Amino acid sequence: MTHTYTAKYRQIPSGYMAQLIEWPEVITEGRTIEKCRAMLQDALDEMIKAYKQQKREIPIGRVLFEQMPAEV
Repeated sequence: MTHTYTAKYRQIPSGYMAQLIEWPEVITEGRTIEKCRAMLQDALDEMIKAYKQQKREIPIGRVLFEQMPAEV
């Protein structure tokens, strides 16, 4: 079964940091957005393997995000 997770990217001095919204323990950094994205996918794959080995419940991605306008 395929699940979809939501990635959050933030620019940092060394490149980019990424984290999954539904699974905050899945976090990584990369020099470019492309490298960061690839490393996040790898981190997700490894975390799934670890959770399965430990017989832990894998968080399911079902978050709804909405942009909210605000005058600042």
